[in-house]
Amino acid sequence: MKIKTIAEELTSMPYHGRGIILGKHPDNKKAVIAYFIMGRSVNSRNRVFLEEGEGIRTEAFDPAKMTDPHLVIYNAVRVMGNKTIVTNGDQTDTIYEGMDRQLTFEQSLRAREFEDDAPNYTPRISGIVHIDGGLMNFALNIIKSDDGNPDSVLHYTYAYHAPVKGEGRFIHTYKAESDPLLSYEGEPKKLVIPDVDIDGFTKLLWDSLNEDNKISLFTRYIDIETGKYESRIINKNK
Repeated sequence: MKIKTIAEELTSMPYHGRGIILGKHPDNKKAVIAYFIMGRSVNSRNRVFLEEGEGIRTEAFDPAKMTDPHLVIYNAVRVMGNKTIVTNGDQTDTIYEGMDRQLTFEQSLRAREFEDDAPNYTPRISGIVHIDGGLMNFALNIIKSDDGNPDSVLHYTYAYHAPVKGEGRFIHTYKAESDPLLSYEGEPKKLVIPDVDIDGFTKLLWDSLNEDNKISLFTRYIDIETGKYESRIINKNK
Protein backbone atom coordinates (compact mmCIF):
# COMPACT_ATOMS: atom_id res chain seq x y z
CA MET A 1 0.00 0.00 0.00
CA LYS A 2 1.30 3.44 -0.91
CA ILE A 3 2.01 5.68 2.05
CA LYS A 4 1.05 9.35 1.85
CA THR A 5 1.74 12.38 3.97
CA ILE A 6 -1.14 13.83 5.91
CA ALA A 7 -1.10 16.97 3.77
CA GLU A 8 -1.20 14.95 0.54
CA GLU A 9 -4.20 12.94 1.69
CA LEU A 10 -6.26 15.66 3.36
CA THR A 11 -5.82 18.16 0.54
CA SER A 12 -6.75 15.54 -2.07
CA MET A 13 -10.48 15.89 -1.33
CA PRO A 14 -12.59 18.85 -0.23
CA TYR A 15 -14.93 16.68 1.83
CA HIS A 16 -13.82 13.53 3.66
CA GLY A 17 -16.79 13.76 6.04
CA ARG A 18 -15.52 12.56 9.41
CA GLY A 19 -12.11 10.96 9.83
CA ILE A 20 -10.01 9.01 12.34
CA ILE A 21 -6.21 8.70 12.29
CA LEU A 22 -4.44 6.27 14.64
CA GLY A 23 -0.74 5.46 14.71
CA LYS A 24 2.63 5.61 16.42
CA HIS A 25 4.95 8.59 16.66
CA PRO A 26 8.40 8.31 15.01
CA ASP A 27 10.03 8.42 18.46
CA ASN A 28 8.41 5.03 19.19
CA LYS A 29 7.20 6.42 22.54
CA LYS A 30 3.78 7.85 21.82
CA ALA A 31 0.45 6.66 20.43
CA VAL A 32 -1.16 9.22 18.12
CA ILE A 33 -4.89 9.87 17.76
CA ALA A 34 -6.78 12.37 15.63
CA TYR A 35 -10.48 12.81 14.94
CA PHE A 36 -12.04 15.51 12.79
CA ILE A 37 -15.51 16.42 11.63
CA MET A 38 -16.53 18.31 8.50
CA GLY A 39 -19.96 19.50 7.45
CA ARG A 40 -21.96 20.91 4.57
CA SER A 41 -25.36 21.62 6.10
CA VAL A 42 -26.10 24.39 8.62
CA ASN A 43 -27.01 21.74 11.19
CA SER A 44 -23.73 19.85 10.76
CA ARG A 45 -21.62 23.00 10.84
CA ASN A 46 -23.25 24.25 14.03
CA ARG A 47 -20.98 22.16 16.29
CA VAL A 48 -17.93 22.28 18.53
CA PHE A 49 -15.83 19.75 20.42
CA LEU A 50 -15.84 20.04 24.21
CA GLU A 51 -13.94 18.08 26.84
CA GLU A 52 -15.98 15.43 28.66
CA GLY A 53 -14.01 13.72 31.42
CA GLU A 54 -10.99 12.11 29.76
CA GLY A 55 -12.71 12.30 26.38
CA ILE A 56 -14.67 14.74 24.24
CA ARG A 57 -18.20 15.23 23.02
CA THR A 58 -19.85 17.24 20.27
CA GLU A 59 -22.17 20.06 21.22
CA ALA A 60 -24.23 22.67 19.40
CA PHE A 61 -22.34 25.94 19.03
CA ASP A 62 -25.62 27.86 18.88
CA PRO A 63 -28.41 25.76 20.43
CA ALA A 64 -31.05 27.96 18.80
CA LYS A 65 -29.82 26.92 15.36
CA MET A 66 -29.69 23.18 16.07
CA THR A 67 -32.58 21.73 14.10
CA ASP A 68 -31.85 18.03 14.66
CA PRO A 69 -29.36 16.70 17.26
CA HIS A 70 -29.81 13.15 15.95
CA LEU A 71 -26.49 11.83 14.56
CA VAL A 72 -24.56 15.05 15.21
CA ILE A 73 -24.44 15.23 19.04
CA TYR A 74 -22.58 12.37 20.72
CA ASN A 75 -19.60 11.31 22.82
CA ALA A 76 -16.75 11.14 20.30
CA VAL A 77 -13.97 9.95 22.63
CA ARG A 78 -14.15 7.91 25.84
CA VAL A 79 -11.45 6.27 27.93
CA MET A 80 -11.76 2.93 29.72
CA GLY A 81 -8.61 2.25 31.71
CA ASN A 82 -5.79 1.81 29.20
CA LYS A 83 -8.11 1.86 26.19
CA THR A 84 -9.13 4.99 24.27
CA ILE A 85 -12.23 4.78 22.08
CA VAL A 86 -12.91 7.25 19.26
CA THR A 87 -15.87 7.17 16.85
CA ASN A 88 -18.08 9.31 14.65
CA GLY A 89 -21.31 8.62 16.54
CA ASP A 90 -23.09 7.25 19.56
CA GLN A 91 -21.44 3.87 18.98
CA THR A 92 -18.71 5.27 21.25
CA ASP A 93 -21.09 4.45 24.09
CA THR A 94 -21.98 1.09 22.53
CA ILE A 95 -18.30 0.09 22.55
CA TYR A 96 -17.70 1.41 26.06
CA GLU A 97 -20.74 -0.36 27.48
CA GLY A 98 -19.99 -3.57 25.58
CA MET A 99 -16.40 -3.71 26.79
CA ASP A 100 -17.65 -3.06 30.31
CA ARG A 101 -19.57 -6.34 29.87
CA GLN A 102 -16.37 -8.09 28.72
CA LEU A 103 -17.19 -7.96 25.01
CA THR A 104 -14.43 -7.12 22.55
CA PHE A 105 -14.31 -3.97 20.44
CA GLU A 106 -15.55 -5.92 17.43
CA GLN A 107 -18.24 -7.83 19.33
CA SER A 108 -19.61 -4.61 20.80
CA LEU A 109 -20.20 -3.19 17.32
CA ARG A 110 -21.98 -6.19 15.84
CA ALA A 111 -25.40 -4.93 16.93
CA ARG A 112 -24.95 -1.58 15.16
CA GLU A 113 -25.67 -0.50 11.60
CA PHE A 114 -24.75 2.47 9.43
CA GLU A 115 -26.43 5.80 10.14
CA ASP A 116 -30.11 6.18 9.25
CA ASP A 117 -29.60 9.20 7.00
CA ALA A 118 -30.97 7.93 3.68
CA PRO A 119 -29.95 8.14 0.90
CA ASN A 120 -26.35 8.55 2.15
CA TYR A 121 -26.36 5.78 4.78
CA THR A 122 -23.24 7.29 6.30
CA PRO A 123 -20.81 4.66 7.60
CA ARG A 124 -20.05 4.38 11.29
CA ILE A 125 -16.29 4.52 11.77
CA SER A 126 -14.68 3.58 15.07
CA GLY A 127 -11.21 3.19 16.51
CA ILE A 128 -9.56 1.97 19.68
CA VAL A 129 -6.03 2.34 21.04
CA HIS A 130 -4.77 -0.08 23.70
CA ILE A 131 -1.70 0.71 25.81
CA ASP A 132 -0.27 -2.10 27.96
CA GLY A 133 3.15 -2.75 29.47
CA GLY A 134 4.99 -0.33 27.23
CA LEU A 135 3.32 -1.72 24.10
CA MET A 136 0.47 -0.43 21.96
CA ASN A 137 -1.94 -1.79 19.41
CA PHE A 138 -4.97 -0.34 17.74
CA ALA A 139 -7.94 -1.27 15.59
CA LEU A 140 -10.32 0.47 13.22
CA ASN A 141 -13.83 -0.57 12.26
CA ILE A 142 -16.30 0.54 9.61
CA ILE A 143 -19.98 -0.36 9.34
CA LYS A 144 -21.55 0.55 6.03
CA SER A 145 -24.27 -0.33 3.53
CA ASP A 146 -23.53 -2.63 0.61
CA ASP A 147 -23.01 -0.06 -2.17
CA GLY A 148 -25.96 2.00 -0.92
CA ASN A 149 -28.27 -0.95 -0.37
CA PRO A 150 -29.79 -0.40 3.10
CA ASP A 151 -30.93 -4.03 3.33
CA SER A 152 -27.34 -5.26 3.58
CA VAL A 153 -24.97 -4.24 6.39
CA LEU A 154 -21.21 -4.72 6.05
CA HIS A 155 -18.85 -4.87 9.05
CA TYR A 156 -15.07 -4.63 8.67
CA THR A 157 -12.47 -4.56 11.45
CA TYR A 158 -8.76 -3.91 10.87
CA ALA A 159 -6.40 -4.73 13.75
CA TYR A 160 -2.81 -3.45 13.98
CA HIS A 161 -0.51 -5.20 16.43
CA ALA A 162 3.01 -3.87 17.00
CA PRO A 163 2.39 -0.93 14.66
CA VAL A 164 5.37 0.58 12.85
CA LYS A 165 6.76 3.80 14.30
CA GLY A 166 6.16 6.85 12.15
CA GLU A 167 3.12 5.31 10.46
CA GLY A 168 -0.61 5.57 10.96
CA ARG A 169 -3.88 4.46 9.45
CA PHE A 170 -6.67 6.76 8.30
CA ILE A 171 -10.32 5.95 7.72
CA HIS A 172 -13.09 8.41 6.83
CA THR A 173 -16.76 8.25 6.00
CA TYR A 174 -17.00 9.19 2.32
CA LYS A 175 -15.27 7.99 -0.82
CA ALA A 176 -15.99 11.19 -2.73
CA GLU A 177 -18.15 14.28 -2.69
CA SER A 178 -21.25 13.23 -4.61
CA ASP A 179 -25.03 13.10 -4.37
CA PRO A 180 -25.81 10.85 -2.63
CA LEU A 181 -22.52 10.59 -0.79
CA LEU A 182 -20.59 7.39 -1.52
CA SER A 183 -19.27 5.37 1.41
CA TYR A 184 -15.57 4.86 2.04
CA GLU A 185 -14.12 1.78 0.30
CA GLY A 186 -11.15 -0.45 1.11
CA GLU A 187 -8.87 -0.86 4.08
CA PRO A 188 -7.67 2.19 6.04
CA LYS A 189 -5.09 4.33 4.26
CA LYS A 190 -1.46 4.37 5.34
CA LEU A 191 -0.13 7.79 6.38
CA VAL A 192 3.19 9.19 7.56
CA ILE A 193 3.07 10.32 11.20
CA PRO A 194 5.43 13.30 11.23
CA ASP A 195 8.21 13.82 13.77
CA VAL A 196 6.62 16.84 15.41
CA ASP A 197 5.12 17.69 18.79
CA ILE A 198 1.37 17.66 19.31
CA ASP A 199 1.00 21.34 18.45
CA GLY A 200 2.81 20.84 15.15
CA PHE A 201 0.72 17.75 14.42
CA THR A 202 -2.53 19.55 15.21
CA LYS A 203 -1.61 22.55 13.05
CA LEU A 204 -0.65 20.29 10.13
CA LEU A 205 -4.01 18.52 10.19
CA TRP A 206 -6.07 21.67 10.64
CA ASP A 207 -4.26 23.54 7.89
CA SER A 208 -4.67 20.57 5.52
CA LEU A 209 -8.44 20.25 5.95
CA ASN A 210 -10.67 22.11 3.50
CA GLU A 211 -11.31 25.60 4.85
CA ASP A 212 -14.97 25.70 3.81
CA ASN A 213 -15.93 22.30 5.23
CA LYS A 214 -13.82 21.73 8.35
CA ILE A 215 -15.55 22.16 11.70
CA SER A 216 -13.58 20.66 14.59
CA LEU A 217 -10.40 18.69 15.26
CA PHE A 218 -9.23 16.64 18.24
CA THR A 219 -5.71 15.27 18.69
CA ARG A 220 -4.06 13.26 21.45
CA TYR A 221 -0.56 11.91 22.14
CA ILE A 222 -0.38 9.07 24.69
CA ASP A 223 2.89 8.08 26.35
CA ILE A 224 3.17 4.33 25.74
CA GLU A 225 5.17 3.72 28.93
CA THR A 226 3.11 5.73 31.41
CA GLY A 227 -0.29 6.17 29.74
CA LYS A 228 -0.16 9.92 30.35
CA TYR A 229 -1.56 11.99 27.53
CA GLU A 230 -1.90 15.49 26.18
CA SER A 231 -4.71 16.65 23.92
CA ARG A 232 -5.66 19.54 21.69
CA ILE A 233 -9.00 20.76 20.35
CA ILE A 234 -9.57 23.25 17.55
CA ASN A 235 -13.06 24.52 16.78
CA LYS A 236 -13.87 26.68 13.76
CA ASN A 237 -16.84 28.08 15.67
CA LYS A 238 -15.63 30.38 18.44
